[in-house]
Amino acid sequence: MFELTEDQQAVVEMVRDFATTAIAPHAAEWDETKHFPVDVLREAGTLGMGGIYVREEFGGSGLSRTDAALIFEELSKADPTIAAYISIHNMVVWMIDAFGNDEQRAQWVPQLASMEALGSYCLTEPGAGSDAAALSTKAVLDGDSYVLNGTKQFISGAGVSSVYVVMARTADTGSQGITAIVVPADAPGLSFGPNEKKMGWNAQPTRQVIFEDVRVAVANRLGEEGSGFGIAMKGLNGGRVNMGACSLGGGQAALEKSIAYLKSRSAFGGPLINQQSLLFDIADMDTELETARTLILRPRTLWTVAPGHREVVRHGEARRHGRRFQRGEQSHPVARRLRLLVGIRPREDCQGPARPPDPGRQQRNHEAHRWTARRRA
Repeated sequence: MFELTEDQQAVVEMVRDFATTAIAPHAAEWDETKHFPVDVLREAGTLGMGGIYVREEFGGSGLSRTDAALIFEELSKADPTIAAYISIHNMVVWMIDAFGNDEQRAQWVPQLASMEALGSYCLTEPGAGSDAAALSTKAVLDGDSYVLNGTKQFISGAGVSSVYVVMARTADTGSQGITAIVVPADAPGLSFGPNEKKMGWNAQPTRQVIFEDVRVAVANRLGEEGSGFGIAMKGLNGGRVNMGACSLGGGQAALEKSIAYLKSRSAFGGPLINQQSLLFDIADMDTELETARTLILRPRTLWTVAPGHREVVRHGEARRHGRRFQRGEQSHPVARRLRLLVGIRPREDCQGPARPPDPGRQQRNHEAHRWTARRRA
């Protein structure tokens, strides 16, 4: 059994208090009105959630990946949508901190770590959703600048973020021809498509990011030219563990709401919680979630840290576990059982334990498509 240290317990309690008071009471309204709570994100930044596993030198919190998983689980209990965006934002900040030079880190990390500026990760394209090596957005070198042309699809935070970490093709050499470039939101030629129509996750904007002769200084390149694919994959390895924690938090919230509902609803001469067959469902839900939590919180087998703060997957284990739990395999059946337990009435007004409709459905397809991940594994 994984036991929290005193510091970790303090972090969890702090995040739980914040999520319970600042996020949970508004989650249904934000989803219904498609409101992206930038002010709440900045408040999260003041608590250190904008650069959780980023070095402290430029404003990061300097915590571990295990600490991050604990944080994302608590945030996701309140709202998986907001938790998922904060996870993506942290991936952006980590990429700049891990692969940027000192000038780049000093320029971008402080404002991102505080969440005064928000970040988006631009990898997915209309024709290359999960095949990162096949992306077609181009960055052509022109003097001391790159000129970008292309379209990125399903980008969380698009249109609101100030910083976009973009994976673009600088050479026709497959995965070796991809370069990571930081694009500021005010770059001429940068525009955005309409907000996507989604089944959930409406409290964060998801739009196309369109590049039309966008000129960016070579100084905005992260790492060497052609190293972008490795940067992207390292970012996704950690992001999948984060999304696993988000799925876990959503599933845990579904379990707790199920228990509360069964205690309050009476039928067959007493509370439904007294029905043994329903208790079997509760036991199965709890077992699935505890299994997921155990594997996500195995810090010594998930990550090792190489020089330069660049985290490396150990024996592929983090990649496999991250893919499994990122795609919501544990929270999805828990949410499905929840819908069966509470019936249709709470769904009619989108209130009560049936909201969100499914905390795991979106996570199952986030951070790379599940079948593509299986093939690569």
